[in-house]
Amino acid sequence: MLQLGLAAVILYAFWLLLSGIYTPFLLTMGALVSIAVVWLAHRMDVVDREGHPYHLSWSAAGYWPWLVKEILKSAWQVSRIIVDPRAGPTPTLTRFRPRQKTAVGLVTHANSITLTPGTLSVDVGHDEIVVHAFTREGAQSVHDSEMDRRVERFEGEA
Repeated sequence: MLQLGLAAVILYAFWLLLSGIYTPFLLTMGALVSIAVVWLAHRMDVVDREGHPYHLSWSAAGYWPWLVKEILKSAWQVSRIIVDPRAGPTPTLTRFRPRQKTAVGLVTHANSITLTPGTLSVDVGHDEIVVHAFTREGAQSVHDSEMDRRVERFEGEA
């Protein structure tokens, strides 16, 4: 029930943010429509723990700052390779076995790899992730990486 209430509040807040019109009638209608949408989604059985993982909020608060730092570090490294004519790219495809057990964990890990400049998740499965990297060093860094451990910890709090 908490999940449904939280989904309605998030929908209403999103509607308020996008609307910009705050008359009493529209505020009331926005609240009623948010509740109706959540009720319909619940009746259709599409509101579940995986689709709305509010239980991961605290672990996400610790993971996102680390990921932003990694994105900035990687962007700097890729920029250096592009600017320095001697340090050319060495594009590489690599496969590795992720530690994640849930779909949320796998998607978080694959998206984190893709967000990091110089790497791209090409294929994602429970048994392996295929990554295209800008350099061989970048390809090696995805094997048994800090990101893999952090996403596993993030997912473990589910």
